[in-house]
Amino acid sequence: MLKRRTLLTTAALATVPLALPQGVFAQGRKDSMVLGMQLEPTGLDPTAAAASSIAEVVQDNIFETLTKINADGSVTPMLAESWEVSPDLRTYTFNLRSGVKFQNGEPFDANTVKFSFDRAGGEKSTNKDKRTFANLSTKVVDEHTVVITNSEVDPDLPFLLGQATAIMVEPKSADTNVTAPVGTGPYKLDSFNKGNSLVLSKWPGFRDPGKAKLNKVTFRFISDPAAEAAALLAGDVDAFPRVATRIVPQFEHNPQFQVILGGSRAKTILAMNNKHKPLDDVRVRRAISAAIDRKAVIEGAADGMGVPIGSHYVPGAPGYVDTTGVNPYNVEKAKQLLAEAGVKTPLELKMTLPPVPYARQGGEVVVAELAKIGINVKVENVEWAQWLSGTYGNKDYDLTIVSHVEPFDLGNYAKADYYWGYQSKDFDALYEKIKTTADATQRNKLLGDAQRMLATDAANVFLYQPQFPTIAKKGVKGLWTSMPIFVNDLSALSWS
Repeated sequence: MLKRRTLLTTAALATVPLALPQGVFAQGRKDSMVLGMQLEPTGLDPTAAAASSIAEVVQDNIFETLTKINADGSVTPMLAESWEVSPDLRTYTFNLRSGVKFQNGEPFDANTVKFSFDRAGGEKSTNKDKRTFANLSTKVVDEHTVVITNSEVDPDLPFLLGQATAIMVEPKSADTNVTAPVGTGPYKLDSFNKGNSLVLSKWPGFRDPGKAKLNKVTFRFISDPAAEAAALLAGDVDAFPRVATRIVPQFEHNPQFQVILGGSRAKTILAMNNKHKPLDDVRVRRAISAAIDRKAVIEGAADGMGVPIGSHYVPGAPGYVDTTGVNPYNVEKAKQLLAEAGVKTPLELKMTLPPVPYARQGGEVVVAELAKIGINVKVENVEWAQWLSGTYGNKDYDLTIVSHVEPFDLGNYAKADYYWGYQSKDFDALYEKIKTTADATQRNKLLGDAQRMLATDAANVFLYQPQFPTIAKKGVKGLWTSMPIFVNDLSALSWS
């Protein structure tokens, strides 16, 4: 591993003021826990906005889905007790769990499933997976049986129906779930102190009273690495999933803590606005890709905890091919490509960075690398809500660094209005073939073609597959060791 960045000292950390006074959370209690989170959710309805931080709070805790995605990526029943799939992989018959109620007392049944999926794919939907749900036709057979027909072949549908965008929504609460979420899960919202913390408490009406071991779980929102370490060392945070990588060495040999390094399907990218000139020229995008040393970015952004990638896909995923050689690090080639594109240097670009440490740290490396080829990058640091509205929503940016954490999200490149503005009729046609190919071998081959096409088009600068560390007190049990999706499954947590 490359040499890590200079570590913050414990003495320096002690000077960082905490958001809450030490001792606010009683230590030694075994019925509560405090978790750290880098990003604060902008709302609490994962069907209404794209931020993964929403799911980190509510999925499997307040809201539930038909299927459950486990830490190893396997899919098991949740609100659906079982399901059958037709030979052509288009029709799924779900047998639903009986006796389930929402936290407002309303029953969960087949009509709930139809309402939830019709709403998610409807004209007014703001669900980021709207396209997936628009392809589904949901038929109620009886109270506990529902048939879902997919217009496309998608062997991954049971997995997709376990993601936060597929939560079951109670019709009466649908319009207010952003601030007052109502689900079928073991926890309910207790309080939300914006800018600081959020508290979930055990819901006594849950169908399995013994499932959740903790009566109360508090999420504290801390994006600064020094403050993250200080909160852990002070005992104000019991566990911090997906903590800043640069603080990990301080805890590796501390007997009071455990450090878990978890794999993921995430892709950290330098997104480029393909609609902005001169980024609409593939030669310019290739030049930017060639100018950036992925290994330097991994060291700077993730303290060496990552694997280089060359497309929007990661090792371990079905159909993965190594595309890191398509746009390799080559400064002279990058300069040549800019000249061929008629770009006069210095070229001025704006890079908008969200508050997560990997983006801010990685941004420093990108600025230095691009300066070598005559591109001057002006950095604009924004808060998460600003990034979601301005960068992701209004597409007001040239460059940005962000991790896309969903396992199956190649389809975003077939969305003409997606925030990076990539458009390719060839890719659209290829992705359509992927979605309608049932044979796994052939599908994997097409997935390889899609990866190569995105790499060749330099749709973005594909940087690395991150390895996410979790730091927790020794007595915390039930933390995920891998992260196929970003959730905090509170029912699995307990104290030893």
